Amino acid sequence: MKAFNRIFAALIAVITAIFAAANVILLNSGKVSGRPYKVEISRVAYDMEQGENPDISACKYVTAVVECEDDFYNSESDYVIKNINGKLYRFEYTASADSKKNTLIVVNIILGIMSVLILAVMVYIRLKILNPFDRLKEVPYELSKGNLTAPVKEMKNRFFGRFIWGVDMLRENIEQQKERELELQKDKKMLLLSLSHDIKTPLSAIKLYSKALSKGLYQNPEKQLEIAESINAKADEIEGYVSEIINASREDFLSLDVNMGEFYLSELVNKISMYYGEKLSLIKTDFSVGSYSDCMINGDLDRGIEVIQNIIENAIKYGDGKSISVDFSEEENCILVTVKNSGCTLPDTDLTHIFESFWRGENAENQKGSGLGLYICRQLMHKMKGDIFADIKDGYMAVTAVFVKS
Repeated sequence: MKAFNRIFAALIAVITAIFAAANVILLNSGKVSGRPYKVEISRVAYDMEQGENPDISACKYVTAVVECEDDFYNSESDYVIKNINGKLYRFEYTASADSKKNTLIVVNIILGIMSVLILAVMVYIRLKILNPFDRLKEVPYELSKGNLTAPVKEMKNRFFGRFIWGVDMLRENIEQQKERELELQKDKKMLLLSLSHDIKTPLSAIKLYSKALSKGLYQNPEKQLEIAESINAKADEIEGYVSEIINASREDFLSLDVNMGEFYLSELVNKISMYYGEKLSLIKTDFSVGSYSDCMINGDLDRGIEVIQNIIENAIKYGDGKSISVDFSEEENCILVTVKNSGCTLPDTDLTHIFESFWRGENAENQKGSGLGLYICRQLMHKMKGDIFADIKDGYMAVTAVFVKS
């Protein structure tokens, strides 16, 4: 840009010099050569050759006709000598000042128009071509430093407007990717910390049982067998936590892929009923599935089953074990699947946080978990263009998944 400014200044200087030189040359020029006064002189001379008296009243350039006399050749005016019928005559004339002035004006106007056009082109190049690049020259450098917060203002430029807009979109995408990466790293670390903390409980129990066995506190073989089985169960629990840590260390952690398609509501209900009908009957929990009208749903069947399973598992874990029900309703173009359980001890103030990652309510103090179940449910429902929400009423916890009908 500095080089362009120097060129622009030099161009202005050259144009100014051309103006000055043209005006000086025109103002200092000697006799103005041209044909008009010669034509007039020839016409008057012809009339005189024909015996007529010279009449210069209608002449524009010829000012006097003087017959040869003393000081014939001394005149302050421009003149032409002609021999007419054997006598010498001096034809005095003047080049019109208006003509010289008009010539000067015309030359200056032409030079002015050319100068304005040249300067306008230079200004246009600066504003429409160079300025956008000047604004972008720091962007790659800032991006390389990781500075992604400074936006690039969009310009309605016919040449580079879309280019500048594209650069700003690229900056925003990089910024969003960086934020997602940081959030993912945070989630991984939080999960690892949570799982590491959860491991401490079964590990402490194993150490306690091992210490008791080493000191011979349990003499009864049946009791020793019971303790051994408890140690094995706690070891299995630790193994499960370790598996979660390994999964959390993978790059695809919480990469929730959804294969959008169509499926019947009855397919989802049958899968859930077959699995939980038997499981809940074993733990003496009353399980019921309400009536519904079968229809096609947009989404991923496997992911839909995963969402309802997560909700029911939470109902089993945090409810009182008396009853769990699955009910259905329709609203606009959506199917609402509501899982309701008795014995809810979650405070109303915690209800707004249950879908946050790694968040655990006051009723989860004695329950193992990472606080990701409902968070994953919400992410999956959003990816299937649906939604999920929860409500507490009369001691019942109700979590509703909203599926979009085809």
